[in-house]
Amino acid sequence: MASSGNNRPRHANSPFAAHVEPDVEDFALADRVCHDTYGMGRVVGVDKSGLTVDFGSSTRRIETPFRKMTKL
Repeated sequence: MASSGNNRPRHANSPFAAHVEPDVEDFALADRVCHDTYGMGRVVGVDKSGLTVDFGSSTRRIETPFRKMTKL
């Protein structure tokens, strides 16, 4: 059976452009952060898959990518 042609490379002006990964902000220990749900906090743990953040009333594990959180 013949291929349907799905193996061809996409052109730069294609409306079916490749998915672009969002930029992941870089966080370090003791960084102050603001989360849309939990509010203000401080980073207390960092590893390759996420952060542990102390929000005062609770400590939460935030997985990457950090869409709802910004560094202050």
